[in-house]
Amino acid sequence: MEDAGLRTWVDQMGNVHGRVDGANANTEALLIGSHMDTVIDAGKFDGALGIVSAISALKVMHVNGKLQNLRRPVEVIAFCDEEGVRFQTTFLGSGAIAGILSATTLEIPDKKNVTIKDVLKENSLEATEESLLKLKYDPKSVWGYVELHIEQGPVLEQVGFPIGVVKGIAGQTRLKVTVKGSQGHAGTVPMSMRQDPMVAAAEQIVLMESLCKHPEEYLSSEGHCSVSSIKSLSSSLVCTVGEISTWPSASNVTYTMDIRAIDDLGREAVIYDLSNRIYQICDKRSVSCLIEHKHDAGAVICDSELSSQLKSAAYSALKRMEDDIQDEVPILMSGAGHDAMAMSRLTKVLTSFLFLSVYRWECYLYDVVEA
Repeated sequence: MEDAGLRTWVDQMGNVHGRVDGANANTEALLIGSHMDTVIDAGKFDGALGIVSAISALKVMHVNGKLQNLRRPVEVIAFCDEEGVRFQTTFLGSGAIAGILSATTLEIPDKKNVTIKDVLKENSLEATEESLLKLKYDPKSVWGYVELHIEQGPVLEQVGFPIGVVKGIAGQTRLKVTVKGSQGHAGTVPMSMRQDPMVAAAEQIVLMESLCKHPEEYLSSEGHCSVSSIKSLSSSLVCTVGEISTWPSASNVTYTMDIRAIDDLGREAVIYDLSNRIYQICDKRSVSCLIEHKHDAGAVICDSELSSQLKSAAYSALKRMEDDIQDEVPILMSGAGHDAMAMSRLTKVLTSFLFLSVYRWECYLYDVVEA
């Protein structure tokens, strides 16, 4: 960051900041950032790409003598923890900046009973309720937030386009379903008398897949969802079973469901309908069911003005490098969560998908920052 001409500091949550004031130091700042952490054995370019690309774009401007001509301050933030791998709580860095991180979060321990507060103290960072209040940015001081991210999916590669603009980040619900039945001898219990939780769970999982592939076939007849929501769900709804466990060996089955959609009302309708059908399967098979809500996050819609500017800048930069580009820049939904979800509580946000090398992205982000 310093090599790119930025003034730097590390805040009390461990976020790394680099800022240039430009020609109007007192006007609202454009924030650009992503996170430094990643999940275990995956996500090599997950957050790091967004940080490195932002610094690289500003360095190009610094080398060309244009950094001080910026119309507003630009600040790059490398957030300390977005994934929540160690402490099982997400958006530590961006949540602190946005002012939505509770002081009680500091007492959350990892598997070795080391708290977030302990880790920060080991690194000479004193995190308290008072320091969290000081970390929150004044909404009046921020113009917007841009986050670059890899797509984490196959869509851009399939359509043959290197970059897409995100229209919004899907809302997410995580459910834990426990099915309880009865053990019985594999050879002596008649089929009509069995209470097999695994078969019930299997039927429920297949039902979930069918409902999420064809929500219009399930929700329209029930009247729980509007026509517009059903149309939105048909293009954005994704559902996944993450973990399945049986304990003891044959009487209990537990599995997790992850349901995401850009339409929050539609997602709630899916969960309502799916839950009712799960209970019906349990009644039919004489087993008991418990559905627990483990996580809920609302969808975030990206700012239309920022989206339009990025789309224009991306197309112009791509056109300069590849003259034969004729298609429009794709508009995609983000099925994965990002720091932009937390930052949306502070300011208008925009996150961008990328299927490019870092060098080529610099050209796009350079145009965005300069604009």
